[in-house]
Order: sequence, then structure tokens, then C-alpha cells
Amino acid sequence: MTVPAPSIGPTSSEIEEIDRANASGKTPVVFVHGLWLLDSSWDRWARFFEDAGYVAVTPGWPNDPPTVEEARENPEVFAGNSVGDVAAYQQVIIEKLDKKPAIIGHSFGGLLVQILAGRGLAAATVAIDPAPFRGVLPLPAPALKSASAVLSNPANRHRSVALTFEQFRYGFANALPEDEAREVYEQYHVAGSGIPIFQAAFANINPRSETKVDHRNPERGPLLLVGGELDHQAPWAITEASFEKQRQNPGVTEIVEMAGRGHSLTIDHGWQEVAQTSLDFIARFVR
Repeated sequence: MTVPAPSIGPTSSEIEEIDRANASGKTPVVFVHGLWLLDSSWDRWARFFEDAGYVAVTPGWPNDPPTVEEARENPEVFAGNSVGDVAAYQQVIIEKLDKKPAIIGHSFGGLLVQILAGRGLAAATVAIDPAPFRGVLPLPAPALKSASAVLSNPANRHRSVALTFEQFRYGFANALPEDEAREVYEQYHVAGSGIPIFQAAFANINPRSETKVDHRNPERGPLLLVGGELDHQAPWAITEASFEKQRQNPGVTEIVEMAGRGHSLTIDHGWQEVAQTSLDFIARFVR
């Protein structure tokens, strides 16, 4: 399929990561973050996978500041990114790699990696607590409540929106004690574009939605869907419905529920269990 070129190219640090990956001769693992986080949310995962013999590539979204501190000083830079914009940007990164990578994404990153896999760009894919793609029908009440932080004001579509601690605690950190929830919020949370939330909310009434996934493409490769049992932002029902769509693919399609875990499962105290589950799956198909 023809994908519009992104208006901005990779940053110098992303080019350095690409060059390092290509020089290593190892299989790359590309980590795609979601809304309200930066690529630094994958730092521990990157080290974990490199210790296992892979080389990590952790691209941001277009215009992402390099640090959480800078992101909080300039939250308006996040406005304007759509799902299609970010997918095109990630595709440019992947196509600069000499080896087809494994790809891992969380939240809207979980949707993005399914889009990219559907374009035949992945050797194996792990989608963690993924946002729904077009055709995934469940809209559980916790997901609607979580999304209301953005959807409650139509003007938010064109804005950067930061979550209050209370909103973050409900959507991301409901499975954590309050002290850890505050720690995770202070360490990782940044503003995010309102567009993807509106795109996901109205995907099933928009036939041209950028959240489409070519889940039947035989070049999709092996796919694992991982969901947190207690997730409010992207509840288990959405992960299950995504799995039912994806299992129509002739490739390997699997699903794992992480008991007692919420949407923060990639960045909280239990991140390594999720990382190990992801690594075990990828290692079966990509050495």
C-alpha cells in the first residue's frame, strides 16, 4: 500500500540508533510508545532485550521532545499527531534497518505495531494493551471514562492534552498502590495529542479511518497480543476482540492475559514479567 511520507524525518539520535543497529549485525527490536509517554519509557526494556542478544531501536513520535522535563515545558508540541502520521514516521525508521525487526508497542503503540505488521514490516510483533483498530467493537465503560479526559471537549482534538494525576491513576495506574502510581506519573507522564483518541472513538463510523489494520495480510508475521486483566484505558475486552480479528490471519496469533495488571504494566514494578513474556514469544521466531 502507498503510505504518505511523514513531514518530518528521523532525529539525529534516531539515525544513530538505526546506524548502530545496522552495524551490529543483530536482529533489531523496535519499541513504539503510546500516548502520554515518551520513548524513554522503554529504556529498561531496551537493556533487557540487548542483554538477550538483540539490538534496541526506540523511536519517538514526530516532534517528541528528548526528555520528560522538556516535554512538560513545551506540551503544545504534541498537538497535531494523528495515527497515520505516527505510523508513517515509524515505517520510515523500520525501512532504514537492514534486517526486518521484531516490533513491540504499548497502548496506541500497540495499535501502531499492528498497523505496521499489517504492512509486512515485522518479523514478529507484540501488541501490549493495544488501542482498538477499526472493526474492534467493544467500548467498555472504563475505556470510555478514561477517554473522557480528551473526548469531553471537542476542541481537544486539535490540542495537546495532559492528564491530571487522578485521570492517570484511573486510566493507567488503577492496579497500583497510590505511592507507586504517583511515582510512575511523575517519572513518565507527558501530554499527548488529542487526535488519536478521537480517531479511535469514531473509527467504526469512518470508513477511511487511519486506525485500519490489514489483519489478513499473510506477510503480517507472528503476533502476540498482551492485555492487563485490570486495564481501564484499554480493557481486556478490547484485547480479546483484537485477537478474534487477528486470528483470521494465516500466521501465528496468540494472546496472553497478565493477571492483576493495569495499563501501566510496561512501566511499573512488574514490567520485567511482561518483557519476559514478549521476549519468549519473539525468540521463538526471530533469533
